[in-house]
Amino acid sequence: MPNFAYKGRRAGGELVQGALEAASSSAAADMILGQGLTPVEISESGAGTSAAPALKLGGLFAKKAQTVDVMLFSRQLYSLLKAGVPIMRSLAGLQDSTTHPAMKAVIQDVRTKLDAGRDLSLCFARHPTVFTPFYLSMVRVGELTGRLEEVFLNLFHYMEFEVFMRGQVKAALRYPTFVIIAMAVAIVIVNIFVIPAFAKVFAGFGAELPLLTQVLVGFSNFMVTWWPALLVGLVVAVLGFKKWTNTDAGRLKWDEIKLSIPIAGKIVQKATLARFASSFALAIKSGVPLVQGIGVVAQTVDNAYIAQKVEKMRDGIERGDSIIRTAALTQVFTPAVLQMIAVGEESGSIDDMMEEIAGMYQREVEYELKTLGAQIEPILIVFLGVLVLILALGIFLPIWDLGRVATGRKG
Repeated sequence: MPNFAYKGRRAGGELVQGALEAASSSAAADMILGQGLTPVEISESGAGTSAAPALKLGGLFAKKAQTVDVMLFSRQLYSLLKAGVPIMRSLAGLQDSTTHPAMKAVIQDVRTKLDAGRDLSLCFARHPTVFTPFYLSMVRVGELTGRLEEVFLNLFHYMEFEVFMRGQVKAALRYPTFVIIAMAVAIVIVNIFVIPAFAKVFAGFGAELPLLTQVLVGFSNFMVTWWPALLVGLVVAVLGFKKWTNTDAGRLKWDEIKLSIPIAGKIVQKATLARFASSFALAIKSGVPLVQGIGVVAQTVDNAYIAQKVEKMRDGIERGDSIIRTAALTQVFTPAVLQMIAVGEESGSIDDMMEEIAGMYQREVEYELKTLGAQIEPILIVFLGVLVLILALGIFLPIWDLGRVATGRKG
């Protein structure tokens, strides 16, 4: 049988890693669940006597399910359960009405395992590419407290907020990314096609060229001669960057760098903290213990650097520190937000305050997006102006010099 390496979390949020032998990834998931762990990642380690290929947990199509599909599934399941429809009939109806093949396969598997006597949260846990650890924790709490309908409704609102914030951040980065790519393409075209044409004209003059023109012509010749190597180097750099960011250390460093990017960095940070506050409020409202809630919420922020800060908050609370003290030590919250956290902790309404914080960050992100063009345009205009000035002086200075020489000779 093949060996599988896995990562899972205990009920308290502690990450556990290990390896085991199983006939398939699904069987490995069953064994991990039997140990009281929630599977986070399962992959075949390559050792073992079987050459059977490893399958993604949850089936072949599970990785294609999108957040919107799970969001709609949660809303529809809430409506059916609220109306008093039994869970098995609800899932059967959703399976028949779902057009997405991934969700249809997932619901079918959940129905099969639920009919065999498993808890709903454990059935969902077999599909970690579809249902996040945060989602599983909320469902588990709903089962224990008898508030499953309310949990599904809260998850729908949370995922709706999540989709909105992700869309806002993508919209914020789309314009500057497009402009930078367009400028890079323009520079390549000028150096490969435009400057060489002028260089031939300058060579016919037989005169000494200005230093700026020599630099431009030299750089253009370099690009024309070595463009295959530059292209290969660019591809290698992109692939290397992706491989680096797929490592824990690389992702942590890159996520930290993203937060320090001028203008865009603060938008990403505020959107990330809005997701943290929103998910934390949902966890507390659903009855998740504080320490476990912070541990699970750390996986929802989609930024390894801030997730590390949140993990440190959990460690501090486990040692007996207050929420406000651990939040202040992270150095990612503004003084106003820290004050709101302090008030919420003192009044026992930390969940309400976290919702207020999420709303505040959301409004700030929306404002930043509205003013993004006004912030970026001056920088782009200055950069374009400098680029055009360099090209104009480098190309036209020799022509002007030759024109003055010709005029002087005629005089």
